[in-house]
Order: sequence, then structure tokens, then C-alpha cells
Amino acid sequence: MNYKLLTEKGSETYALIFDPGDEVLDELESFASKKALSAGHFTAIGAFSRVKLGFFNFEKQDYEEILIDEQVEVLALTGDIALLDNSPKIHAHVVVGKRNGTAHGGHLLSASVQPTLELILEETPAHLIRRMDPSTGLPLVEIDD
Repeated sequence: MNYKLLTEKGSETYALIFDPGDEVLDELESFASKKALSAGHFTAIGAFSRVKLGFFNFEKQDYEEILIDEQVEVLALTGDIALLDNSPKIHAHVVVGKRNGTAHGGHLLSASVQPTLELILEETPAHLIRRMDPSTGLPLVEIDD
């Protein structure tokens, strides 16, 4: 993955360009740690050779996995970065399109880039903190007054 700083006006905006075979969440989390990002949001387009989506089953308090083991277009990828236990945590949702025009979406659990993914990441000046919510079993963003 390569990146370029686009703006620095109180918060930084980056273009991240992923290479074939890059694992999206691993690369993005590594970048966020390296840059010490405590909050941000991002959007992306591109393509994957394989993607694992998740659908949150509230009753089981766990994700049901949906594996798409074929080339897909990334129609929309959006998410945020917040701190969980003082480390950046990525939360992302994605909609992908198959060759036949059908679309599938959900929580992004993993994805392998092929041939590229173009992601715009905007750091936000305030910290966001995630805390485990016992009622859902999820690390949810907590807003302090």
C-alpha cells in the first residue's frame, strides 16, 4: 500500500492506494497505528478477489459470515476509526457487485485487494473511544459530554 498526504488543516486527509493481495483491514489498521490516528472516517472504491462480509445476529451477539470467493467490484466502502483499548479500531461496511450485477453488503470482516483499492481517509481532530457494550457484545463508540 502507498499513501499520500492530501491536506493538513487541523486534521489530515490521506489517499491510500492498496496493491494486489493487500489485506484491507490489516493494512488500514497498521497505517492508523503508525500515524497514531485516534479518530477518522473513510470511503473507498476498487475491487477484491475475495471478501468476507458479516451480518450481525443480535440474538447470538456474533457475526454470521458471508464469504464471496470471486472477483467483485467495491461499489461502496465506508467506515470509521476509533480507539479501543488505546489502539485504533476499524469499523467498516461494504457493498460489492458481482459480474452478473447482483450486489452483496455487510460488515467488512476481511478482503483481499485485486487489482486496487482507492481509499480516502480523513482524520478528525477529536478522539473517539469504543467501549464494549454488554447488551450487544460489540465495541460501540461512546460519546462523552
